[in-house]
Amino acid sequence: VEKALERHRLASENQQLRDRLETRTRFERMVGESEPMQQVYHLVEMVAGSDVTVLLTGESGTGKELVARAIHHKSHRADGSFITLNCGALPETLFESELFGYERGAFTGALTTKAGRFELAHGGTLLLDEIGELSLRSQVDFLRVLEAKEFRRLGGTKLVTVDARIIAATNRNLAEAVKQGTFREDLF
Repeated sequence: VEKALERHRLASENQQLRDRLETRTRFERMVGESEPMQQVYHLVEMVAGSDVTVLLTGESGTGKELVARAIHHKSHRADGSFITLNCGALPETLFESELFGYERGAFTGALTTKAGRFELAHGGTLLLDEIGELSLRSQVDFLRVLEAKEFRRLGGTKLVTVDARIIAATNRNLAEAVKQGTFREDLF
C-alpha cells in the first residue's frame, strides 16, 4: 500500500511539473504564474487567433518583444518568419531602405538588390519596435504600405505585394503623442 501511495504521489507530482513546463514553453520565454501574467497569457491566446495589427505598450524592459514572439508562435503564421525592426535605432534616412529594401543602383553603394524587412516578413510577422520614434514622414510612408499591403523598393518600379502581420511596440504614450502632433492619429 505504501509503494502504491508513493507511486501515485510521484505520478501526480510528475504531471504537475509537466503542466508547469507546458505553460512556460507555450509562451516562449515568458515566466510568471501571477494573476496579471495569466491575463497576459490569455490576451496572447486571444490575439494570436486573429490577424489584426497589434500595438504593445509598456515601459522599457517589460517584455514587449517576448509578447510579440509569443503572439507570432501561437498564430497561424508561426511557420513564417518573425522579423524585427528597431525604429528608434534607425535614422530617418535609413528607415525606408530597411523597411522596403532597394534595387541595385538606387543610391551610391547599392551594389545589389536587397529585400527589406517588410518583404522578408511575408507570410510571417513584422515587429516594429519603438514605433513611437518614427518621424512624421516615415509614419506617412508606413501608413500607406500598411493600408495597401504593397510598396516599391527604393529605386524600383515594380510593386511588391506583402502579406505580413504587423506588431508594433513602444514605451511612449502614443495617445499623448497624437495630441502633441508628433504621431499621426490615423496611424495610431
